[in-house]
Amino acid sequence: MFLATLFGLPLDGDQLALFQQCTARTKPDPNGYREAHLVCGRRSGKSFTLALTALYLATVRSWLHYLAPGERATIMTIAADRRQARTILRYAKGLLSETPMLKPLIENERSEAIDLTNRVTIEVHTASYRSIRGYTIVAALCDEAAFWRSEESASSPDFEILNALRPGLASIPDGLLLIASSPYARKGALWNAYRKHFGKNDSPVLVWQARTRTMNPTIPQSIIDAAYDEDPASAAAEYGAEFRSDIESYINLEVVQACISLGVFERAPQTRWRYIAFTDPSGGSNDSFTLAVAHRDSDRFVLDAMREVRPPFSPESVVEEFARLLRTYGISRVTGDRYAGEWPREQFRKYGIAYEVSARPKSDLYRDLLPLLNSRRADLLDNSRLATQLVGLERRTARGGRDSIDHSPGGHDDLANCVAGVLTTVAGRQRKVRTGSCGYGGPVTETDPRTGRPINHQPTRIKWVNVREADAPAARGAN
Repeated sequence: MFLATLFGLPLDGDQLALFQQCTARTKPDPNGYREAHLVCGRRSGKSFTLALTALYLATVRSWLHYLAPGERATIMTIAADRRQARTILRYAKGLLSETPMLKPLIENERSEAIDLTNRVTIEVHTASYRSIRGYTIVAALCDEAAFWRSEESASSPDFEILNALRPGLASIPDGLLLIASSPYARKGALWNAYRKHFGKNDSPVLVWQARTRTMNPTIPQSIIDAAYDEDPASAAAEYGAEFRSDIESYINLEVVQACISLGVFERAPQTRWRYIAFTDPSGGSNDSFTLAVAHRDSDRFVLDAMREVRPPFSPESVVEEFARLLRTYGISRVTGDRYAGEWPREQFRKYGIAYEVSARPKSDLYRDLLPLLNSRRADLLDNSRLATQLVGLERRTARGGRDSIDHSPGGHDDLANCVAGVLTTVAGRQRKVRTGSCGYGGPVTETDPRTGRPINHQPTRIKWVNVREADAPAARGAN
């Protein structure tokens, strides 16, 4: 039914009713659509539909009259990574090789492409707006686009990818941009297309939204019922094809950029500051091993240095490197999470660095960092990966009503976690300043870590005594 609507085939009464249910439109365009968004639940057959569409366009339709001598028409299958995109290619290869009428069209099979004798190539691409330029594109088939990176600071935002595809399709009158995905958060290119085109009769862009069992009745209802019992919000997206309302962006790019000191990549240590460090350890195979150093300057919390070592690496060598950096800032104690039990303590202890376990989970660190960013009391270094990770964080509301903040599926937050840890640790430490004259102290000023406002206490009398260096140990003992 979706394919019939996409290519402008006539519909009977029952089919029209299903079309109205899945599109919220009264009637389809009899000429079909050049751009369509297929928003369906898991196991709906989206990837197979993309492969079938690719095969139809590659074998049944002819594109030779659009091609210059030596030029090939390209049908792109695009996903967040090549492994995911190859799923569509495997479907296409299977359909070609197992259909006797189509098998002779195969000219060459490669790991990530199929060349056909009619000068059409079905090819795998990753979701990057840089790598998809320069092709004569007759179709772009995008898989699971709701899970592409959508924040503006990402290296390849989803809207930039689609904006790069559309000019490549412009010279082909029958070119097709087809995007299929399970829904996720209410952000990104797929959500924007849904808001703009769903249910609009006069829109040239088709948005088709359907539950899993609407598209694929073979999925047992019992599995879907169990998913709804376990996590209703997740199941509504995974099987009900509903965009999630319990997931919001943590912070926008403009707020992060306002806290960045442009052109400042690291601050040299100075004797007047007391520095704090926070680390996010890793075993060297999956996540990065990160370290951040910061200090407090009045009511501002200044990030001085960051290190990120991406896998693969030797964890012992990274600890040695980080320990050298900590010593340059006069730091003998570092805070980190509970990763790998006693291992981080032992490794840092070898280099004279005490390792303390953070009592707060990272959701709390991100929550406490937010007011520092919004009030511009956090002074960040100029690091694009840090900005990307902060903007890519998501706030989720659990069934118990408690919020959690974490990276999006497939994302990373190693640097962001480390920076949140060090800045909130610095902000949480009580700062006491004693002022006075004639050798006596004045009022003690303590800063509330939550509001940044001073809390005044009664004056404390402090008597300053001059002690010669040689007498210092005895004086301490007497004191």
